[in-house]
Amino acid sequence: MRKLIVALTVPLLAALNLSAAWAMEMKTSPKAVLELFTSQGCSSCPSADEALRDWGKRDDLITIAYHVDYWNYIGWEDVFSAPKYSKLQRAYAKSFGSERVYTPQLIVNGEKDAVGSRRDDVNALVAGAELQLGVDLALEDGNLLINLSRNGAAAADATIWVVPFISAAKTAIARGENGGKTLAYSYIARNRMPIGMWHGEDTHQVELPLQDILTDRADGMAVLVQAKGAKGPGPILGAASIQK
Repeated sequence: MRKLIVALTVPLLAALNLSAAWAMEMKTSPKAVLELFTSQGCSSCPSADEALRDWGKRDDLITIAYHVDYWNYIGWEDVFSAPKYSKLQRAYAKSFGSERVYTPQLIVNGEKDAVGSRRDDVNALVAGAELQLGVDLALEDGNLLINLSRNGAAAADATIWVVPFISAAKTAIARGENGGKTLAYSYIARNRMPIGMWHGEDTHQVELPLQDILTDRADGMAVLVQAKGAKGPGPILGAASIQK
């Protein structure tokens, strides 16, 4: 993980409401991306949410929590949930040849899954994981520069996704299976946007206005380069993240 001190321009300051400098953490050489499908209405999820928070502290892992909406009927509407995350999970299930979705499901590098609260199972998947495509990030004049380097990765038709996230938040749950508890969450996805394609070029760059991405309380983002599978999302080839 590289920590950078960056002098910010006026547009970036307006977007992030920060002081004249921002200490940022970048992860640009992870071995794995951990995507957790979770819900505030699921009694089995808090232990997986806690595990994701711990994995997110590692320099070699990028973690994202997608809060699904199909638990909302049980009496508590997850404040971070959105239909798009349930749709993404169903797309993963289809790519795995299954119709089943569940929480807490954790997917490693878009390829293999485990119950998110079973740390040993997840750690076993992470142990053999690798991301070959290089993804580097830089800030310039309030814009985010995303630089891809093939680094021997196999050529593929892949989508470049940006996932803004809230790095940490707490919610008092009033009803449902977790009613009466105040629970902590981390790396909470606030959107998932396709911003370009990679077709196997040795180098590739995308430039984005940061102020248009870090909205809805987001204080960080993950960049994922994910191949297209035959039936849905394919393997994640490379990734990076940046956060306050």
